[in-house]
Amino acid sequence: MVRIIDLRHNSVVKIATAPAASEDIRTRDAVARSILENGPSTAAALSEKLGLTPAGIRRHLDALVEESILQAREPHAARVRGRGRPSKVFVMTDSGREKFEHSYDDLAVAALKFMSAQIGEQSIKAFAESRADDIVKKATISVTKRSHKSEALAKFLTEQGYAASVAAKTHGEEICQHHCPIAHVAAEFPQLCEAETRAFSELLGTHVQRLATIAHGDGVCTTFIPKTAGSSSTKRGRS
Repeated sequence: MVRIIDLRHNSVVKIATAPAASEDIRTRDAVARSILENGPSTAAALSEKLGLTPAGIRRHLDALVEESILQAREPHAARVRGRGRPSKVFVMTDSGREKFEHSYDDLAVAALKFMSAQIGEQSIKAFAESRADDIVKKATISVTKRSHKSEALAKFLTEQGYAASVAAKTHGEEICQHHCPIAHVAAEFPQLCEAETRAFSELLGTHVQRLATIAHGDGVCTTFIPKTAGSSSTKRGRS
């Protein structure tokens, strides 16, 4: 709070400049953190989720883009619905992710390195497999109940903050994860990605192949799912 003395009226005028700036920073942090934890989002979705006006959310998004914390992209083709120009999707940049995740990543990497040094490399593999088993356990019910398992898995991954989608390909499908909350840790310990791929294969009931990962510097994590005789994608092609 800044006080200015008005000599003409012999009074003190209070101008709330510092608190307003502080509030802006907290709100801007909430906007960025929402995208970090929940994946790419539109301005409208963020406005509704955070209870901000459209004008307010756009102001914060513009500032975050200018600071290179966020980047505005065209929406993924598979997500575009209806007529009209699709809304831009805001995603976390690498520098933005580093800013918000750096301390957590450092702690996780340090903990895993300590485990490896004290117990051995097998401890990292055991941890990765345990995490993969947890993914299978959490996703099994929602995936097994759906005829199109890849879409069900993508929906589950999106709920976990991976912003996943499914794209049809000539010989199968691809699950694309547009965000990875553990990218920097997985860059140090690729066993996490390898175990996660095994979990996908188990959930989908078929061999899958990782084509790209954010942890290795690619734009998205891409997993190829080949067509099989009993797959739902093959059945749709025959109808």
